[in-house]
Amino acid sequence: MNQWLQITAGRGPEECCWVVSNLVKRIIKDAAKHGVDVKILDALPGKQANTFRSALLALDGADSDAFSSSYQGAIQWIGKSPLRPTHKRKNWFVAVNRFKPPKEQYFDQKDIKIETMRSSGPGGQHVNKSDTAVRITHLPSKTTVIAREERSQHMNKKLALARLFSIIKEKEDNRQAHFQQKVWTGHNNIERGNPIRVFRGNDFKANSPI
Repeated sequence: MNQWLQITAGRGPEECCWVVSNLVKRIIKDAAKHGVDVKILDALPGKQANTFRSALLALDGADSDAFSSSYQGAIQWIGKSPLRPTHKRKNWFVAVNRFKPPKEQYFDQKDIKIETMRSSGPGGQHVNKSDTAVRITHLPSKTTVIAREERSQHMNKKLALARLFSIIKEKEDNRQAHFQQKVWTGHNNIERGNPIRVFRGNDFKANSPI
């Protein structure tokens, strides 16, 4: 499995979950045309049937790097809400993030410390009252990463391990590990107004990639 793609609605409304589920289908269909195999590793369902709050995909194939790169960034869907017909909003955004999967045997278990904690929220009904956030510390290097954006502790653990693997690997290769740290820190920010791809209508028709 050469690449992972995380597709997330972030803290967006249920319409964004609808977009995530349709985007997963689109990516699987497009990947087949490029000879890339896609496997859904994990998914967090939305409140509506057949929707995803987020999904974690594994991509495998010679073109998986270029293909996943073409989807990385903010994705915009333009259309009337399929869930609230009277809603005036017509622009909806989700985010696609990609990274290398962690190697299961890369870390010695005695060298990492895994902690769970309560994930912060914007307040009110959205505050997460369960310990779903995960903090992992690589004891030899004192490197710490946190994954808190998913509502599933299991999924946050996967993301945290992937981030830690990326940072440690970068350090060992004498690359700029602080750049990757900056990328992961802003992982949950969905950049509106600068989409990498735009889709329209209930048939999820795609514009050309930007």
